[in-house]
Amino acid sequence: MAWFDFPLETLKTYNPKEKAPKDFDAFWKQSLAETAATGGVDAHFVQVASPFKLVDCYDVTFRGYMGQPIKGWFVLPADRDEEQLPCLVQYVGYTGGRGFLAEHMATPAAGFAVLVMDTRGQGSGWTPGATPDDAPAGSVGPQVGGVMTRGIQSRETYYYRRLFIDAARAVEAAAAHPNVDPARIGVTGGSQGGGIALAAAALAGKKVKICQPDVPFLCHYRRACTIVDSNPYNEIVQYLKAHRCDAEQVFNTLAYFDGMNFASRITARCLFSVGLMDNICPPSTVYAAYNRVKAPKDIMIYDFNNHEGGGPLHTLRRLEHAAKYL
Repeated sequence: MAWFDFPLETLKTYNPKEKAPKDFDAFWKQSLAETAATGGVDAHFVQVASPFKLVDCYDVTFRGYMGQPIKGWFVLPADRDEEQLPCLVQYVGYTGGRGFLAEHMATPAAGFAVLVMDTRGQGSGWTPGATPDDAPAGSVGPQVGGVMTRGIQSRETYYYRRLFIDAARAVEAAAAHPNVDPARIGVTGGSQGGGIALAAAALAGKKVKICQPDVPFLCHYRRACTIVDSNPYNEIVQYLKAHRCDAEQVFNTLAYFDGMNFASRITARCLFSVGLMDNICPPSTVYAAYNRVKAPKDIMIYDFNNHEGGGPLHTLRRLEHAAKYL
């Protein structure tokens, strides 16, 4: 895919007209409060055997949206210089789950703890998960395969309401471990994981010190749906092909879950990445969020890369950023 989006100089100042709904903050405050009323995160860490001798590995269960159990992995260096370590909470790309422990060794090798949150109702597309999407009875209407249109009939029932609350609670779960310094927690993830990181950083507020969205998904939905025909955004297009009269209602729902509306509410220092040939999460959708961040920020630009972005090079850059600011 060649360069197909705005020129870089335009991207650097791109700021769409769409604004957050007037009751955006009230909606999320209420959503968090409703879950908080069910009790704390009640995080449980059960150490598991592994062939990795230089780290300690734990199976994690914590209470996410409305107290529903969410799985994860927690890994930290076995030989720790500090009693309490900085921790990165990591979110997973679309259709993925928490996967295998072997996938999560880079962060503890760099001296951090990492909590990898499982993604409710996904975890079968490319890496396994262990958490069902326990949606309220009768709340999920017609949908296209995948989760992009699950419950899209209203903001209350939309799938990402549940997932974003899970993500904010994952920050609390990480802080609950005795070997984590609660003042040094960051959120990170690629693609869908990057979009989740934006939401988590906004919803968890001062509990998050750094935010690292890598080629983030779930940003500027309306533009994404009209300039690329790739999944997952194409799930929304397919839904609207059938539900021809529902476009405004759909995009009104999506406005409550748009990364560019969370971005201006983030207080954490941010490191974004973007691939200028990315036809999954187009560059303009990434910059729509990046340009609204008011906190200290930087963006790594990969001119000739698609949705893989910086790949392992960006992993190194993320860990260098975490070492500097956590």
